[in-house]
Amino acid sequence: MIPVPTQTTSNGAVRVWLATGHTDMRKGFSSLAVLVQETLKQDPHVGHLFVFRGRRGDLIKVIWHDGHGACLFTKRLERGRFIWPTPTEGAVAISPGQLGYMLEGIDWRSPQYTFRPQVAG
Repeated sequence: MIPVPTQTTSNGAVRVWLATGHTDMRKGFSSLAVLVQETLKQDPHVGHLFVFRGRRGDLIKVIWHDGHGACLFTKRLERGRFIWPTPTEGAVAISPGQLGYMLEGIDWRSPQYTFRPQVAG
């Protein structure tokens, strides 16, 4: 399980940034951090999470600096693709809760609750 922080090391609220379009998934933390600086115009060491998606759409990478070191998380879906904003939207900020939905393969834009009645017994 990827730990999704709720506060940055400077006690601010954590932002989750989606880098629209697709990214070369051979990149590691350092190369992705450069993309964060140059494309998203953000500081990759501030404690926010930055999410990148591969061309096929079934793989994402998340970079996060926890105040002690750099973290790089990868998730591949066995079936389907991650829901992703169109490249014309630029960087998109979502909540940590929406990231949780995304990591489960659920449409983070409009999650649906499935009612499952409990069986008495």
